[in-house]
Amino acid sequence: MTENVPLHEALGHMDELADRAVNGEEVILTREGKPPVRLVPVNESGMPESDRIVAREPKRPIRFGLLKGKIWMADDFDAPLPDDLLKAFYGLEPDEPWPPQLDGKP
Repeated sequence: MTENVPLHEALGHMDELADRAVNGEEVILTREGKPPVRLVPVNESGMPESDRIVAREPKRPIRFGLLKGKIWMADDFDAPLPDDLLKAFYGLEPDEPWPPQLDGKP
């Protein structure tokens, strides 16, 4: 069962509300009708029960060099782009001048 308790009322009997949360009841503290806080029990590790991590398979170790020799990069990969291709990225035609807001070439 879920109970919404106004925050100003909860301050007077927080120990009772905490006991109810530990016993499995959902307690939501509201401020001006909106629920900013939910009381939940905490397990031995200090994590809320709702955030408990489910056991999963361990991660495999990273194997460096697995694709060595299968991938290559051109020597000029970082060379400046031709002017017509660069203008296409900005939606300009190849013969169109650069707009003043770009102050020449970007």
